[in-house]
Parts: sequence; C-alpha cells; structure tokens
Amino acid sequence: MTDSGITAATADWQAWQESWDRQQEWYLPDREERFRIMLDMVEALVGTAPRVLDLACGTGSITARLLARFPDATSTGVDLDPALLAIAEGTFAGDDRVRLVTADLKDPDWPAKLPYDAYDAVLTATALHWLHREPLADLYGQVAGLVRDGGVFMNADHMIDEATPRINAAERAQRHARMNQAKRDGILDWAEWWQLAAKDPVLAEPTARRYEIYGEHAEGDAPSARWHARVLREKGFGEARPVWCSPSDTLLLAVK
Repeated sequence: MTDSGITAATADWQAWQESWDRQQEWYLPDREERFRIMLDMVEALVGTAPRVLDLACGTGSITARLLARFPDATSTGVDLDPALLAIAEGTFAGDDRVRLVTADLKDPDWPAKLPYDAYDAVLTATALHWLHREPLADLYGQVAGLVRDGGVFMNADHMIDEATPRINAAERAQRHARMNQAKRDGILDWAEWWQLAAKDPVLAEPTARRYEIYGEHAEGDAPSARWHARVLREKGFGEARPVWCSPSDTLLLAVK
C-alpha cells in the first residue's frame, strides 16, 4: 500500500533493486553485514514481528531484508526522493505489510503523515549524513517520540571521529584505492547510476523531480558515534551505543 502518490508502471523493479545494491556496495562493501547486525538487534530487543519505520527508506533496502527475515513484520517507509520511492513502490506493490509515505524529514510536521503513532523499531542506513547537526538533533527528538517504551532506533551511517585524523586519512586513502579499482572493473558509481535512471522510460520523470529537490548530492555532517549517542540520550532514549562498526561507519543502537 502507498501514500506516496506513485503509480507503479511496467518495469523490472528487481533489476533496479539489484542495480542500486551494487552501486551502494561500491561505497559500502560491508553493507549486508550492517543490515544483518541491525536485524539481529531488532530480534533481540523487540522480537520477530515488529512494527518498523524505515526512515529515509530509499528503494526499501531495509524493508526488503526485514520482511525476508521476519515475514510477520510490517514496515512504513518514508522518504522524499520520488525516483527511489518509485522503485520501492514497484517492488512492494500488493504487499499489505508495507506502507510508503512521501515526506520531508526537515519538515517538523512529517510524523503526522505516518499511519501509526508508535513503532517498535525505527531503522535507517546511510541516509542521515545529509543533515547537519542541528536539524539531525531535532529529527532525533521526533524519532524518540515515535519509538515506544522498550523500542529501538538504529542508524548505520558515516560517523567520523575527528580525534583520529591520521587513522581517518589512512582509512580513506585505502578505501578510495579499492573503489577506484572496482570502478576500473566496471562498477557503476552514484552519478552513473542516476544517469541510467534518467534514461529509463519509467524513472525519467521521477528522476528529474528528485534533482529539482536535491540537486546533485546533498552533504551534511558526519559527527562521531559519541555525538550521536549523547544526543539520542538527551532526546529521550535511555541507552545508546555502537553495536557494529567498520573503519569509517558505525551502527548505533538506542533503546527507549
């Protein structure tokens, strides 16, 4: 089901999902590992039939893995990107476990568009780094209001510790060397993926609209995991800490 206003047209949505996954894995080779740990912690803390809010859901990557692992789960995906929502809509068409909502997370009234007032888990990955610290802190306050007591919030994203500049520089250099090799081997990067979407008969129009909204690529902040944990506790979560990390990214878990 959808509140997004998108009409699913004929397209190979699974192929677009797989193409998106490959493009994202170019940046995040351990992407599936973070999803696995995220769902492990969902199961550990709120069980196998959770009501989930997939925050800044994109194509629904988290929702797809959630439902594959927990068939009794339900998911509300919220995003503003019309092209990625079109792929999500096509992918989950006819699945009553999924609702898709178009909303701007910088709009203070976005929670009013959701079908539920409370969720067992709010999950997001590689999305909130386009927000700067102040609006991100405001968003965390809104998320705290949506998570039930005992529920969880998890954010897997770039979280950079500014106290370790030499480590950061070495990690970045190695990561980019590997990315450059993968690029030479033919992987699509972000810009090339969007160029393909712009030429697709189904995605061309929503892709044009997403560029009107976002431009090329919005960049916000990537504060440390300590910053995220502190702000989440200040906004109403009882506990918050990393439960997984790579050299550049962290999966941070907060419990209401």
